[in-house]
Formats: sequence, C-alpha cells, structure tokens
Amino acid sequence: MPPPGRRGVDKPKNIRSTLLRLLKYMMQFKWMLLAAVFMTVTANLLALKGPRLAGEAIDLIVGPNNVDFDGVLGYVKQMLVYYGASTIMNFLVSVFMIHVSRRVVYRMREDIFHKLGQLPISFYDQWQIGDILSRISYDTDTINMSVSSDIVMILSSVTTIVGSFANMLELKPALLLIFAVTIPCAFFAARFNVKRTKPLFKARSASLGELNGFVEEMISGQKTLKAYHQEENTIRNYKGYNKRASDAYYKSEYYGSFMGPTVSFINNLSMAAVSVFGSLMFMAGSLTIGNISSFIQYSRKFSNPINEIANIYGDLQSALAAAERIFGLLDEPIEPLDAPNARVLRDVKGDVSLQNVSFGYTKDRIILKDFSLEAPRGKMIAIVGPTGAGKTTFINMLMRFYDIDSGRITVDGQDISEVTRKSLRLAYSMVLQDTWLFHGTIFENIAYGTENATMEDVVRVAKAAKIHSYIMHLPQGYDTVLTDDGTNISKGQKQLMTIARAMLQDSNMLILDEATSNVDTRTEVQIQAAMRKLMQDKTCFVVAHRLSTIQHADMILVVRDGNIVERGTHRELMEARGFYRELYDAQFK
Repeated sequence: MPPPGRRGVDKPKNIRSTLLRLLKYMMQFKWMLLAAVFMTVTANLLALKGPRLAGEAIDLIVGPNNVDFDGVLGYVKQMLVYYGASTIMNFLVSVFMIHVSRRVVYRMREDIFHKLGQLPISFYDQWQIGDILSRISYDTDTINMSVSSDIVMILSSVTTIVGSFANMLELKPALLLIFAVTIPCAFFAARFNVKRTKPLFKARSASLGELNGFVEEMISGQKTLKAYHQEENTIRNYKGYNKRASDAYYKSEYYGSFMGPTVSFINNLSMAAVSVFGSLMFMAGSLTIGNISSFIQYSRKFSNPINEIANIYGDLQSALAAAERIFGLLDEPIEPLDAPNARVLRDVKGDVSLQNVSFGYTKDRIILKDFSLEAPRGKMIAIVGPTGAGKTTFINMLMRFYDIDSGRITVDGQDISEVTRKSLRLAYSMVLQDTWLFHGTIFENIAYGTENATMEDVVRVAKAAKIHSYIMHLPQGYDTVLTDDGTNISKGQKQLMTIARAMLQDSNMLILDEATSNVDTRTEVQIQAAMRKLMQDKTCFVVAHRLSTIQHADMILVVRDGNIVERGTHRELMEARGFYRELYDAQFK
C-alpha cells in the first residue's frame, strides 16, 4: 500500500533564483529577444524626441517674434516621423515577444512532461493529479501572459524613465530636486508592498492547485459519490476549497492593488510641484513656456512608467509564484539512475528469487519483513492475504518501482539492482486492477507497447481474453474509437482489453494485480485457462482476493503483516487448516 498523499503546498523559494531560471528559458531565443530589446529601446528613444520638439514648436508660437508657421510645420513633421517609427517598432516588439513567450511556454511544458516521465512511482503516490495539471496549464499560462506583455512593459518603462530623466536634467536640473523627495517615497511604498504581497501570491497558486486536485478527484469518483449520496457533503467541501482559493486570490489582488494608486498619488504630487515651481521660474525668466511644456511632458513620461510598473507588479508576482511552482516540480528528484555498470537483461527465462527482502515506504514502518521466495520459470505464483498485508508492495518490488531496503531479488540469477530498469520492466507484462485505456481505436489500445503488432496478433489475444465477440458486435469492430479512458465501454470489457494487451507482449513473466476483479468468476476461470496455455514456460505472479480463481496455482503464498505465513498448493493449505483455510471459509461460508 502506498504512502498517504499530500497536498500541493509550495515551499518559499528565492525570487532571484526563479527569475534567473526564467530568463534562462528566454535566452534560448536570445537573438529574437535581443532584437525585441533593441527595438523597444529605440522605439522609446524615438518617442522621447516628441516632447522636446513640441516645446520648440510652442516657443515658435508664443515667442516674442512673429509666428514661424514653416518652422512649426517642420517640427510637426518630425514628430510624425518619430512617433510613426516608434509605433511600428512597438508593434514588431509585441509580435516578437508573443512568439518568444509561445516558444518559452512550449519548451517549459515539454520539460515538465519529460520530467513527469522520469519521476518515480513514489512521486505519483504523494502528489495530487489536479495539482500537477494546475502547474502544466494554469501556471504556464500565467507565465505566458507575463512574458508576452509585462517584460516588454518593464523594459519600455525603464528606457522611458532613464531617457526622461536625461532630458529633464538637460532642461532644468533644479526642478529634479522635486523627484529627490517623491522617488524615495515611491520606492519605500513599493518595497513595503512587495514584502506584504509576496507570500499572498504564493498562497494563491497553492490554493488553486488544491482546488484543482479536489475537483479532479470528485469528477473521477462521481459514481461512488452518488452511490453514497455524498453530493451535499461534496458541495460543502468544495465550498471550503473554493472559498480558500477565492480568499487567497482576493487578498493577493486587494493588497497588490494598493501599489498603483499609492505610486500614482505620489507622482501626481510631483507633477503639481513641477507645475508650481516651473511657473515661478517662467515668471523669473529662467524658463520658456516651451521648456515648461517639455519638462512637464517628460515628468509625466518619467512618472507614468513607475505607475505602470506598480500596476503590473501583481501580475509579475503571480508569474514568479507560478514559475516557482513549476521549477519546484522540475526540481523533484528523478527515479535513481541505473548503476554505471548495469547490465541489460537478455533472453529472460523467468526464474525469480527473493532472499530475505525487507522494505518500508518510511523507515519507521516496515511493510515487507524478511520476505523470501523461489519462483521457478513457467510456474504460477499466487499471492493472497488481507488488505494491507503487503501484496501490492511485493509487486512494486519485483518491478523496481521502489528499491528494497535490504535483501536481494534476482531474475535468472542476476540481481535486479545490477540490471537496467528498462530491461527489467520489459521482461514483465503487467495488468492492474485500475485499467488504463487511452483515446484511440481498440486495435491501438490492445497493440499498445508491442511494436509491429498485426491485426491477426490482436485478434488472437482478444479471442483468448474472451473479448473478441464483443468487439465484433461493435459498429466499427477493432476500429471503434475509445474515448475518455474508455468510458463508452464497461469496466469488465476494459479489463479484458488490458489483459489482451498483456497477452500480446512478448514477455516471459506476467504480473496480474487483481486484474480480473471486474469480470465474473466463470469468465475469469476461462481467461486463466487461456493464459496458462499462452504462457507456457513463463512465470506468472497473481495477486487475488477471490480464492476460487487461484486454486490451480503452482504455489500460493499467504501474506499477513508483511510476512509469508503459509505457502503451498491449494490442497496443501486447505489440509493444513491455517490462515488460508480461514480466508477460504470466510469467502465460501
């Protein structure tokens, strides 16, 4: 039995490290990114020429001399050229950054999906599926929106701030003293808001992951939910998850929204101060009307980007929180690599041996204790016992989904810790109680995992698994498309198809973990007989609760509290009148 699941709660990580890793993704498309940076800087520098030209034009109109309409028209033409070029470049930047963000998210999702294939089974025993899906979909979409717009806006704002400052310094350095007061005020306000809202955005992402996990669980368990009349309890529980997610979203947005108005208020104070002191300087004759106009426009260009950065701060925090969650998944330890000198299992005969094997999912709770077994090739070994006795754990050990704590497991005399996991797992065909079918035809589902399988091969195993007749009664036969994990067929039929799939694989060992629990006893006996015929000279491990279906096994292991308490054939165990006899009598009396 696997360890209990955990909720998807993120640990705080270093924002600087997260940002650097995000930039590393973006730098994979550095030439396009550099082109976007160059055009952003150029576009904003061109736009910064406008206020200076406007000031010059104003001075030609209100100056002491007659109005120079040709000169004014010349300045207007220059402004049109500069602003037109700036607009075109900004459009190209948007196109480039949309392309970059799409490629970044595409690469990120590829990395996540590739990572999911490298993670051990223990990861999926501990993480909610909904939380994983939330990171692949919601978190990557959040990053996509931020990369495509927010980063360009920040770069544009920084360029505008620096350029505006340089122009104001050239026009009237004395007026810049106003910003010596307002900028520190805006900085400290922003810093205070960052500290307060940073954990709120992390909590928002985590709560959305929990909500998605709960919804995924409830949707997949609708039949059980309705059978136990748990609709009201489920709705009540959902309200709790939904409220926590909504509250977390509200708090992050609420406190994050303080940034924009606060900075805007400070900027408006600076604008008012510039207007007052600029007017006094004009009256003193040290500034012209055009200079004041240019300075006010530059001061607004200087202040507005600060306000814009403050307004998108929430989006940036959300994107960084999403990136932290994604990188947290990418940083999960992968399944241990094979030993450097690991061998490939070849020409597997099927002799399996377990010698004094002990294992626990946690160090303080040992599931299998001093477990020993000899399974000669071609024999059928049945494992029975009460729930939680360690039967599924035994299967996990055979496949190396988990590594044992002590002891030794060998296949054909080779220690499985010294062979590659791929070759070990390919040596087995496996059918689980939880059937898995994908969106595709029946032929594709049965042939899954077997290269170059022909229709004749698929039909042969389908007949052996007692599912051929049913398939042929379908309108498209083996070309019938199964949808949404095979919801358009019954559970028993799904299980028969997965059994046919296992039969088709050219493996010398077979594992059935409650694989026939969804078919009737008569069909199960027929399937077992067909499989025995198909699997001559192959080793078969069967985990079963229905003892009537494993009476013909070559050996039955009775497991209790992680120990093999009895072993032998059905007749031998019945004559011994031990724990197996108690289990048998409990079922048939």
